[in-house]
Amino acid sequence: MQVLIDDKSIEAAAGETCAQVLSRAVSGKRLKNAVACFVDGQPRDLAALVPDGARELAPVPADSPAGLSIIRHSAAHIMAEAVKKLFPAAQVTIGPAIENGFYYDFAFERPFTPEDLEAIEAEMHKSIAANVPFSCTYVPKEEARALFSGQGETYKLEIMDENIVGDEVSLYRQGDFTDLCRGPHVPTTGMVKAVKLLSVAGAYWRGDEKRPMLQRVYGAAFASEADLKAYLHHLEEAKKRDHRKLGTQLDMFSFSEEVGAGMPIWHPKGELVRTILEDFERREHLKRGYQLVRGPLILRRELWERSGHYDNYRENMYFTEIDEQAYGIKPMNCLSHMLIYKSRIRSYRDLPQRYFELGVVHRHEKSGVLHGLLRVRQFTQDDAHILCRPDQLLDEIAGVIKFVQDVVGLFGFDYEVELSTRPEKSIGSDEDWERATRALTEAMESLGLPYEINEGDGAFYGPKIDIKLKDALDRRWQCATVQCDFTLPERFDLVYTDADGERKRPVMLHRVILGAVERFLGVLLEHTAGALPTWLAPVQARILIVTDAQKEFAEAARDKLAEAGIRVELDDRNEKLGFKVREAQMEKIPYMLVAGDKEKELGGLNVRLRSGENLGVKSLDEVALLITADCQEPFKRGGMRYNFRSQ
Repeated sequence: MQVLIDDKSIEAAAGETCAQVLSRAVSGKRLKNAVACFVDGQPRDLAALVPDGARELAPVPADSPAGLSIIRHSAAHIMAEAVKKLFPAAQVTIGPAIENGFYYDFAFERPFTPEDLEAIEAEMHKSIAANVPFSCTYVPKEEARALFSGQGETYKLEIMDENIVGDEVSLYRQGDFTDLCRGPHVPTTGMVKAVKLLSVAGAYWRGDEKRPMLQRVYGAAFASEADLKAYLHHLEEAKKRDHRKLGTQLDMFSFSEEVGAGMPIWHPKGELVRTILEDFERREHLKRGYQLVRGPLILRRELWERSGHYDNYRENMYFTEIDEQAYGIKPMNCLSHMLIYKSRIRSYRDLPQRYFELGVVHRHEKSGVLHGLLRVRQFTQDDAHILCRPDQLLDEIAGVIKFVQDVVGLFGFDYEVELSTRPEKSIGSDEDWERATRALTEAMESLGLPYEINEGDGAFYGPKIDIKLKDALDRRWQCATVQCDFTLPERFDLVYTDADGERKRPVMLHRVILGAVERFLGVLLEHTAGALPTWLAPVQARILIVTDAQKEFAEAARDKLAEAGIRVELDDRNEKLGFKVREAQMEKIPYMLVAGDKEKELGGLNVRLRSGENLGVKSLDEVALLITADCQEPFKRGGMRYNFRSQ
């Protein structure tokens, strides 16, 4: 049979492997760098036979996304082999490739220690150095059951029973280790050239808190040592920027087991930052034609049943009972906003209605996924719902996107955009989903906004645009979203009277700009390494005296700057100036204002920035103007205005 390789027709004889056929059209470094073969777009082992009817073959480069995924999955198998050699009593479960690496879950009598990880990694490198082939065989399911049963691998038996349809399974072997796997894998262990074990954590089997706790070992794998080294450096930088560490260092927030998991406690400085951010949001929404609203924290269960949340989202909700009546604690704010709309008769002239609420919501996140401010159980959404006529829909979607762009630009983030389409678990007609998806698509295209398709990840009631922020370490964070919904207005019988006197159905947009305030602040802390922009910093300036002789002058300077709207503190402790400066730098305070005898005589302050730059002595008026201009600059850049005064 003839197959295409690089637009060339190549003869593939019966019984030939993908590698054999590729070698007749691909050579040199490109062939040597191949870890697998694309057969009509699907990756297969290089040792696999070319299937009958194949039309096109192509090498899978090691450094391509598909190639890296294969390398990482192969590394997981090598790690499982090493664990079984060192800890024969351990049971293997699943070991997928993930972004930048892999993990494998093991059932073992105790947690693995850092010393264990070192030993496992050393054993992995032995296997890699041996350059042992990966081989795939297809066997009857019962034969595989007998194999794993004899090894005491009960989790593999469960996987076969619950996840594999048919009477045949594929097994992959390298050396003495055999695993249940669909593949593909690299040809030999030696093609896993750059690997490093990173950490171990607990993980429930199947993600179910009622199932056994397993040991999840994480590792990183790349196509080259240089790429691995760069990634490990990236991880070290990420550790320095960990918002949980910064939250303690900056005295902004904390968590307590006495309170419960996923419930942040905001300290004075953190709450001030939140207050400023939320104040900015309220003002900006008012400028853009939104109305401020507020709904209750709990609503009767019947409402959640009508909306579809009870059937499609209740595993993420908390419920309670009052006077023998079931209530749901809200995971989102849309129900109250629809009831506000429905509270009076609406005309086509009244639309759009834009309702904005900084709403506190609760979601039942599993304990294993909780992570500082980035994944919590209680959070505040900058939530809004827009109810509009169908002819207003494109303009409203575009308005939300522009709003997001303005705010994202304010904080200096780059971003990527995805269109998330209908999930398997959803409500509403095909026609409504098509209309909603088309509206989102046309709005993005009208703005010239590039986007990717994220199949099947829409909300259960409608498709959505997801805007992912790119931080200083090039990580992606989901924050802003706009969702188009024809379904809930139908379920809640929302109407308006049109110009022709007929009752019509509005369209609803669900949208957030920052998303969860908690999550956004966590992302922002890591993006800035704790050096929040001056306008948002809880303390914008700190006056540092050299000796007590400057205390009275410094107090007067503090009061004058405070009157000018500067959030300023005075450090009059009997400590050396260098110590005070270093401490202020650790606290990421934007301006350190030194008051010594010289500054007192001149009636000014020596201005030092947290970056280490020294601007010299400036008058108090100059200092106030400098800090004020610094606060205003991001807003001027985006064509906005904002000023927060605590006095």
